Amino acid sequence: MAVDWTALALGGVAGTFMSVVFFAGLAFGMQRALQAEYTIKILALSAVVRIAAFLGIGWVVVTQAGPWAFAGYGIAFFICRRAATTCAAISFPSGDAK
Repeated sequence: MAVDWTALALGGVAGTFMSVVFFAGLAFGMQRALQAEYTIKILALSAVVRIAAFLGIGWVVVTQAGPWAFAGYGIAFFICRRAATTCAAISFPSGDAK
């Protein structure tokens, strides 16, 4: 089986960009929700918009560049998710959450 490295890299770049946008939107939505009266509505709207954007761009990536690009897109998301959760854990050590 031949790997299309160009498509994999293209998917990785798109996945990294969308993951950064996804997690920045999560942080923004959480900040706004915790300061607002309608917390659940804001969190739900934030989740719907972020998930729809992430899946929509993922659909474009797979239809334009194929399955290897989709693999890169998914791998990039999981790497960025790991980085985001690690940064969050470092920012708020156990027992010292703000």
